[in-house]
Amino acid sequence: QVQLVESGGGLVQSGGSLRLSCAASGIIFSIYTMGWYRQAPGKQRELVATATSAGNTNYADSVKGRFTISRDSTKKTVYLQMNSLEPDDTAVYYCNGALGPLVYWGKGTLVTVSS
Repeated sequence: QVQLVESGGGLVQSGGSLRLSCAASGIIFSIYTMGWYRQAPGKQRELVATATSAGNTNYADSVKGRFTISRDSTKKTVYLQMNSLEPDDTAVYYCNGALGPLVYWGKGTLVTVSS
């Protein structure tokens, strides 16, 4: 059974930082592309960042220079370090694991940034 379990969300003031974690089980973590997506109220889910099995990373323009994705294969965990948070970053953040047609999602963790 595949599980992606996010943690680390919460309430933070504008300019603050949070680190999200996503612990994976039931997949061969090292070969999956892992990513973070977010969905703000009334908006569609959007890509935040991805990290391939080779370590290549990709970021949404809106978070470049502020967010950093990283992965630890020994812990089967992917992280999202979020700095200089802004109210527009308020959303539910979802962990994603993808390998070809196989796509898995976590249940999400809420990040709220107050102004």
